Amino acid sequence: MKLNLDKDLIFFDLETTGGDIVKDRIIQIGLVKYKVDGTTEEREYNINPNMPIKPDATQVHGITDEDVKDLFSFKQYAVELFDFIGDADLGGYNSNRFDVPILVEEFARVGLELDISKRRLIDALQIFYKMEPRTLKAALRFYCNQELIEAHDALADTKATAAVFMGQLERYKGKDYIDNDNNKVEEPIRNDMQAIHNFLNDPKRVDFTNRFSRNVNNEIIFNFGKHKGEVAHKHPNFLNWIINRDFPLQVKNIAKAILKGKLR
Repeated sequence: MKLNLDKDLIFFDLETTGGDIVKDRIIQIGLVKYKVDGTTEEREYNINPNMPIKPDATQVHGITDEDVKDLFSFKQYAVELFDFIGDADLGGYNSNRFDVPILVEEFARVGLELDISKRRLIDALQIFYKMEPRTLKAALRFYCNQELIEAHDALADTKATAAVFMGQLERYKGKDYIDNDNNKVEEPIRNDMQAIHNFLNDPKRVDFTNRFSRNVNNEIIFNFGKHKGEVAHKHPNFLNWIINRDFPLQVKNIAKAILKGKLR
């Protein structure tokens, strides 16, 4: 299927030292760029994270400290990778909650800002959760009648995710979505990246890790801690505490913007 694109769309997948967005590091990244002109371009990078890989992470992807000890660091690939991404929209599998924020963190450590605000985010897992909740392996079988052979290899998983997305476009063509409150969205999964982004986007979400949210009055509130549910700008001390603690960069930037009155 030829995607209906008005800008490039990159599907990507990460393998990491663990599951902590702030503390863990990327050890492998696979990317497939779908270009407006109909062509594709693939990239894969194997990276030395300069920190130990957690044993439970190795059990998932099979990559050990020995495998990465002689590789280049993320910093050495950063500019090339940043330029390859450009202003493309980003897609993946569970990418909104993990891959995108951890990539933002990695770039920030080397002084590069991966601006998400003007990109459309296409998370195939969110489509899957809403339409047919299952795993990537089951999704590939369900949508594409294919088996995932090289699971947890970044490029193989990236290609599988892109294939699932194509299958989702075919399967849900002309189908409407009705939520638990009987609200209807007409044909939300169609060959239109903006329509899919709008369908998947939660208007209450403020950050990827859900530390902040919006209440019924559209005010930003805390979604954790002793002030959970309270309006954020009314608690500057707690915002400053967030800024000076071990939170993701996006969360800290939101806290700073609220303090400066740029967000409410």
